[in-house]
Amino acid sequence: MAEAHPSEPHSLATASGLLLGSLGAAMAVGALVGWALGAAGLGLLIGAIAGIPLGVLVVYRVYAGAS
Repeated sequence: MAEAHPSEPHSLATASGLLLGSLGAAMAVGALVGWALGAAGLGLLIGAIAGIPLGVLVVYRVYAGAS
């Protein structure tokens, strides 16, 4: 009898959604902090730069437990 393998819980869409969501959240926070300090554009840029490694970390944390 063939063994049924459970479906993979994570897909490429999940990873890209996590990356884009993390990047967008970091950009939004950066823009808000920048706006509060009088430089929303600079805050948005800093949020985007900080969001890239944040997104990678989030995807790594989610996929690290998946075998």
